[in-house]
Amino acid sequence: MKAESAAEPAAGRQGAGAAADEDAGKQQTGKGDAVDDKFAKTHVIRTATLSVEVKSVTKALAKARNVALDAGGVVEDETTERIDDTHVASNVVLRVPEAEYDSVLTELAGAGKLLARSANAKDVTEQVVDVNSRIATQRASVDRVRKLMDQAEDITDVVALESQLNTRQSELEALLAKQASLADRTTMATVTLDLSERPKEEKDSGDGDPGFLDALGGGWDALVTVLRWIVVVIAASLPFVAALAVLLGLWLLFGARLRSRRTRTPAPAPVPAGSHAPAAVPDPAPAPTPAPDADPSPDAGKRD
Repeated sequence: MKAESAAEPAAGRQGAGAAADEDAGKQQTGKGDAVDDKFAKTHVIRTATLSVEVKSVTKALAKARNVALDAGGVVEDETTERIDDTHVASNVVLRVPEAEYDSVLTELAGAGKLLARSANAKDVTEQVVDVNSRIATQRASVDRVRKLMDQAEDITDVVALESQLNTRQSELEALLAKQASLADRTTMATVTLDLSERPKEEKDSGDGDPGFLDALGGGWDALVTVLRWIVVVIAASLPFVAALAVLLGLWLLFGARLRSRRTRTPAPAPVPAGSHAPAAVPDPAPAPTPAPDADPSPDAGKRD
């Protein structure tokens, strides 16, 4: 009995939720006509692409910015680059009000030589009306679930209603985001402008002989080039010159010391050419000691 009595409130809440959906649907049935009347006007997404050749991309780009800002629009994206150092190209995306779309296109196309133009218009009136109608229904459903949550007393009913509320709020946020995107694309047209310069043509060699100013300019360029290379060579040789100067200073320093040492020691007198050096004189030998004389004695004759 308790289980049955506990199930009855939950079933009643679920039935109330279904009834809330039915009531919201009935209420929005009458509001649908009002929504259709409110958004009965045509909603169109307009886009265009222009390719224009101009004398100066910088000036044309500044003019395109001013045209968009004066019309109440904005510069959404811009890319500018130099190609082969010969000319500049730029791509800019402009967002302008739909009411000023045609006048902006006319003014941008007249900035130079029009190379290409494409325009597109997509009718999204049905999508706008459908999204707005679904948003109104979803809001009413969310409000009804919130009222049921305020009246709920059982925890099971509260949990079930919170789950339904989260789901319906997520769906409502997705519809609101879609509505904002459609409103932005239908109220502001998108114009993509490609600007390019005419490449500079090279002069033919047979157009004429160079004149005095051409020769003077060429000579000046050659002089500047030679001076530039001389400066580069001097700058490159400076480390080597510094190293050689240090080595030369060390050589002179040590050479002076060696010369000073040599002057302190006297050198032998030079021998003239063709003359012989005197022979060394030997030391005289010592005189022999004389032997003592024999004493004459009368016996000497007798010994003989």
